[in-house]
Amino acid sequence: MKKRIVTIVAICMIAVMICAFAVACDNKGLSAYELAVQNGFTGTLDEWLESLKGKDGIDGIDGADGQDGEKGADGANGTDGRNGLDGQDVSVDELYQKAQANGFQGTFLEFLKEYLSLNVDDETAFSNRALLSSVIVSCSFTYMDGGYYLQPIKEVQATSNGSGVIYSLDKETGTAYIITNHHVVYSSIATEHTSTNGIIDDISIFLYGADYLDYKLDAEYVGGSQTYDIAVLKVEESQIIKESDVMQVEIANSDEVVVGSGALVVGNAAGMGISVTKGIVSVDSESITVSDGNSSNAQVFTHRVMRVDAAVNSGNSGGGLFNLQGQLIGIVNAKTSSSSIENMGYAIPSNVALAVARNIIDNCDNEEAESKTVSKIVLGIQLAVNSSRAVYDGNTMTTKIVEDIVIKAVEEEGLAEGKLQADDIVKSVAINSETKQITRSFHLSDFLINARAGDTIVLTVVRVVDDEPIELQVEIVASEEAFSQIN
Repeated sequence: MKKRIVTIVAICMIAVMICAFAVACDNKGLSAYELAVQNGFTGTLDEWLESLKGKDGIDGIDGADGQDGEKGADGANGTDGRNGLDGQDVSVDELYQKAQANGFQGTFLEFLKEYLSLNVDDETAFSNRALLSSVIVSCSFTYMDGGYYLQPIKEVQATSNGSGVIYSLDKETGTAYIITNHHVVYSSIATEHTSTNGIIDDISIFLYGADYLDYKLDAEYVGGSQTYDIAVLKVEESQIIKESDVMQVEIANSDEVVVGSGALVVGNAAGMGISVTKGIVSVDSESITVSDGNSSNAQVFTHRVMRVDAAVNSGNSGGGLFNLQGQLIGIVNAKTSSSSIENMGYAIPSNVALAVARNIIDNCDNEEAESKTVSKIVLGIQLAVNSSRAVYDGNTMTTKIVEDIVIKAVEEEGLAEGKLQADDIVKSVAINSETKQITRSFHLSDFLINARAGDTIVLTVVRVVDDEPIELQVEIVASEEAFSQIN
């Protein structure tokens, strides 16, 4: 507004000046421009006119605001739109599947939280998911009792209880494979007519929330190993499984578990039903020695385990040890029982349990199978720890033990003879397309459980030649004769 007023004022002043000069020119007979030239102006008429313009005047005062115009009448309402079709019912599972089809990468819980504003505690949600992949394992058998102090010998009916996790699940057919401990389904005292080579014949499982006799599921023993304390059970064509909300367990890489991380023990504690206890991982890898009985001929086995401080009780055996994301990191198998020791429970790492379970299914779950145990390749080498140290990762703020693993000896006529040498430093091992970096003493042995006859095993080693370290890749074909049964 002010700029426009200034412009108009300036133009009017120039017009008045031109008129005044014109009057003067008429009175004297000469034009104003001619008079200017006579008085010393040099330039054209346009230049002279331009020189007459003065500076812009001071901004004038804003004028008063005008009155508002009268308000017009409101327009008429538009016509209503036509009724649309009723929407169809859509389940959350269908929404999640569609989201995955369109590129969503997260878990089901992450989908719910992101798109449905689900307000739920992560730890609670994940532990509840773990419940749905956990089962009760119940074994019925008889044993002979008495015969001492002139007491008669009699057959006694017994029931033992443990736990398990659903490793593989087909809801459409009602088929599930369950991982548990070998010692849960084995008894050194069971009578022969209720067991086969110590494996109890009558094995049942119960799903979480369905621990009544009406919901008992008969389970078949697929195979197992006392050395690894892992067994696999199978349930087929179960209508109860088809109609249930059970889930296949999600498995984590146990080699990535760090000391101090949270852990959940889920299992049939004290035979009183599935329950959850919480603690931390105290030791990521150690060895314990256990016995399969109290008799003079009892066998002793050494297991590699993780140690946790979560409460572990009788009946937890075979159940899952989970991280706080509800992923399986181990199979609970033992606890230290002493009045002077508290909160020392143990679990077989999930990498071992999973490899053993797959090995058992591949080798034992068919009619032609001659064995009910693990078949593992033997390379014919002895390993040793060359150095060991703790390494801190500033990005993840975690500490891990890192070891350099060296070949101590190569056995004559073994599979590795002529290919590997003593003092070779083992860096990695690959079976088909899967590679494992070797940074702990147990990595190679654990990984070889995955080998099958005909596979090509590639070991990357560092060998000193003429005082120079050289990295070599050594290929070994897994011949069928090189496999051994691990009972």
